[in-house]
Amino acid sequence: MAARFRPLRQSVGEPRLPVTIRPTTADVEIARTIARRTSEPSEEIARALTWGADEKVLLALTAIGWLASRGADEALRRAANHAVLVAATASLLPHGMKRVFDQVRPDRRTVVGHLHGISFSGRREDAFPSGHALHMGALASAAGALPVGPRRAVRALAVCLSLTRVVVLAHWASDVVAGFAIGIALERFLRTWSGFPQGNARADPGSEKPKGPQRRSKDRSAAG
Repeated sequence: MAARFRPLRQSVGEPRLPVTIRPTTADVEIARTIARRTSEPSEEIARALTWGADEKVLLALTAIGWLASRGADEALRRAANHAVLVAATASLLPHGMKRVFDQVRPDRRTVVGHLHGISFSGRREDAFPSGHALHMGALASAAGALPVGPRRAVRALAVCLSLTRVVVLAHWASDVVAGFAIGIALERFLRTWSGFPQGNARADPGSEKPKGPQRRSKDRSAAG
C-alpha cells in the first residue's frame, strides 16, 4: 500500500494527519473483477454472512457467553474473560486506527458494481483496516487452544467471513489481510493479561507424550 500524508492542520510544524492510504494495483484489479462479476443475489448473501463478523453481534455473543460461564469451572471462566477482553479491544482498535488512516472504500470507486447490486458500506474513507477481519483474526488465533477439528473449522469460518468484506466491496483485499493480521497479534498480546489458554497448552487429544513408568514400559515393549 502506498501512503501519503494529507494535512489536517495547515499551521507550520503541527502534526500532519490522517495518513491517506492508496490501494495497491492488486487491490484495484480484485475489486474491478468483483464489480464486473457480482450479482444482486450474491451480494445480498455475502452481506448477510458478513454480519457474523460484525462487532455488535460478537460483543453480544461474548457477553452472553461470559454470563453463562460464571457458574462453570476455572478454565471456562478464564476463556470467557479472555473472549470479552479481546472482543472489546478489537471493537475499539479499528475506530482509533480509522482516525489516523484514511482510505476510500472500493464501493465508492465503482459504478459497474452498483449496477450489479453492490450497495454502500459505512463511511466513505474508513476502509483501512477492516474491523470485521480484525475480529476474525483474533478468533482464528484464539482457536489455537481448541482440538484440531474444531480449530480448523473455526479458522475456515473466520477466513470466509473476512472475505465477504471484499465481496461486498466494503474493503480492499489488503485491508482485510491487514485487519486479520492485526487481530492475530492483538489476541496473542492480550493473553498476557487474561492468562488464556491456561498453561499455554493446546487441547489436542493425544498431543502429550506419555511420561514416567508408562512411557518406559512402552519403550521396553517397542524394544522387545
